[in-house]
Amino acid sequence: MSQTSVEKPRHSRKGLFIPFILVGIGLVLWTGWWFYLTHEVQSQLRTRLSQLEASGWTVSYDHMGASGWPAHARISLQNLQVVAPSGHGLRAPEMAAEANSYNPTRWVIGATQGLTLVRAEKGETAVNGEAIRMSLTGLRQRWPNVAMEMVAPVFVPAQGAQPFPLANAKLIQLYMRPHVGASVDAGSAPQAQDDVDVLFRLVEAKGRTGGPVEGFAQSGDLTLQVEAVIEKASALRQPATEAGLLAAWTASGGKFTTVRGEMRAGISHALLTSPQLTASDKGQLEGEVHFKAEKPLAAIVGLAGAQSGTPVDRAAAAHAASPQGGQGEDGQNIELSVLFRNGRTYLGPFALAPAPQLF
Repeated sequence: MSQTSVEKPRHSRKGLFIPFILVGIGLVLWTGWWFYLTHEVQSQLRTRLSQLEASGWTVSYDHMGASGWPAHARISLQNLQVVAPSGHGLRAPEMAAEANSYNPTRWVIGATQGLTLVRAEKGETAVNGEAIRMSLTGLRQRWPNVAMEMVAPVFVPAQGAQPFPLANAKLIQLYMRPHVGASVDAGSAPQAQDDVDVLFRLVEAKGRTGGPVEGFAQSGDLTLQVEAVIEKASALRQPATEAGLLAAWTASGGKFTTVRGEMRAGISHALLTSPQLTASDKGQLEGEVHFKAEKPLAAIVGLAGAQSGTPVDRAAAAHAASPQGGQGEDGQNIELSVLFRNGRTYLGPFALAPAPQLF
């Protein structure tokens, strides 16, 4: 009896192509999303820059480009210049903003080749370091979370420019976020806040040769950490004028409150507090700061000496900082009050140095 061979059915190979087809479709959709995202970001950025120009700012750049496909969205501006009507601003060979294209809720902005600070009539100062960057999160909030950082910055004034207070630093940081502690009415959402928390850190900074920071730190390092609440922060969004970047905020009653911090200058150390500080229309601090200081005389005499170098001023500063009711016969631990007024820093009746300038 003969056996009849049975031919096995052939399986279709069409199913082998399905994964590749799905990957191709996904890639096309993802690419479309990437181009849409980068186009929207560039469009919004152009709009913001145009608004600055319309309000009197000087804005220019050579090219705006997008890169980073597929995982990142990176928008770069070549030879960017942004200068306020007051003459303060910055220039950078390249400024780039980058985010994950699959979750573009956190943007990191960096000056990849350093930048130049434009200081109005004071001239320009080049800033270079290991990193100069800023991150933005919470973009849907009334106030986003902002973190700015300069790692190992070096400051070099341009030829003919006025000296910059700092020569270099290990780290400079600035953090801003919506004010914590919003009041809540029973059964209602938190009230809209117009206050912002700010934290500034200056780590192991060195002043320029012969300058006030070098004298204050007794030729050593200056480390400073200060936190405060910025009230009426919405006024900071008003267009800057020739009066200055903070003129509108100051005119609206803006101020720093709940100021507290810690400072180390050479061998001197102090805790500082202030109920309120404001800024003049020139951006200089105004108000009174209270210090609980350890070995403050070296810093104060160094600051006075850096400004004039005369024995009279050194003696006056030492007398003003003498321990009147403080601890220790040598005045190692005493309480001091420093007044910022009319662009000067006063210890008692003695003007020691220019008031700190915020821009």
